[in-house]
Amino acid sequence: MKRVKRIALLGSTGSIGTSTLDVVAQHPEQFGVVALAAGTNVELLAEQVKTFRPQLVSVATEEAAFDLRAKLGPDNQSEIVVGSEGMELVARHPEAEFVMTAVVGSVGVAPTLAAIEEGKTIGLANKETLVCAGPVVMKAAREKGVAIIPVDSEHSAIYQCLQGERREELSRVIITASGGSFRHLTREELSHVTLEQALAHPNWSMGAKITIDSATMMNKGFEVIEAHWLFDLPYDQIETILHYESIIHSMVEFQDRAVMAQLGTPDMRVPIQYALSYPHRMPLMTEPLDLVKLGTLHFAGMDFGRYPLLQLAYECGRAGGTYTAVLNAANEVAVDLFLKGSIGFLTIETIVRKTCDAHKGIPNPTLDEIFAADQWARSQARAFM
Repeated sequence: MKRVKRIALLGSTGSIGTSTLDVVAQHPEQFGVVALAAGTNVELLAEQVKTFRPQLVSVATEEAAFDLRAKLGPDNQSEIVVGSEGMELVARHPEAEFVMTAVVGSVGVAPTLAAIEEGKTIGLANKETLVCAGPVVMKAAREKGVAIIPVDSEHSAIYQCLQGERREELSRVIITASGGSFRHLTREELSHVTLEQALAHPNWSMGAKITIDSATMMNKGFEVIEAHWLFDLPYDQIETILHYESIIHSMVEFQDRAVMAQLGTPDMRVPIQYALSYPHRMPLMTEPLDLVKLGTLHFAGMDFGRYPLLQLAYECGRAGGTYTAVLNAANEVAVDLFLKGSIGFLTIETIVRKTCDAHKGIPNPTLDEIFAADQWARSQARAFM
């Protein structure tokens, strides 16, 4: 009889979180949920708790905890905790062996490190963890012997292509990008786009923040930085290209010029399930890829003039130290301001660039120095508004 893999899920009400629970529901004999962490979407979280019956649940605020208790009623058996401390308790849950980190933003750093400290296998869907604190997180994982399995479709694709291959024979990795909501617009046209237009991603169903990052190409910049840490690659070996259909999720080129690609429909449940079931593969109820029906795949070179935040991500990555934490923090502030209607779309780029230019980086920072740089960048970005 197979043993059920017990999972703690950070970010259960987001797009990755709900897809993760869908995979779990498809394979109840393989996976079980022992802990959930979410923000303030109490309506959805209550349904998840009733369905999966976790032992521990974390929410962002005391108000959300009060509402959750009311919705679950007197028969609730799940312990409810609050805030960043609650999220770390979920990450450290003694019965969890696999922690899926699916929160958005730098809030994912501390609970991911907590899970690593406890020796949990990490399913990493929170790219900001490595953008902000890559050297600290990867060092901790090495010291604890913890596996970090990427869940982003691009990094999962690279991870799959490298199975059974010799890393020293790798020439480069090629990360594909859809181009986001505004891929066919000129820079002049971008100055007039609306929030509603920005949130209409052509291929993927994602949360608001990630969808905006996709439109600015900041999301792809974060993926470049994440690939640097996950696969121990210099930035010169990480290339990005436009691929409008999002069918090829990434490619790997070897020294003999052979190129391996991972293809699939744009469905995040595929890399999620691969991370959960690794090194095995299992059936998944999703649309099969029909290349004949698709007919043609399109590619284009990346234009850094059109996507200056991607260029900035390479610059900050090569500069190292606290620069990538500042890049992420400034972007989080700028995107939040755009989502609230306080700034225009192109002003996101201006705020992020000015904040990074104003920063004096710290090489080889400690975690405390990374968090301090994060807070400095948030304050600076708001001042630049």
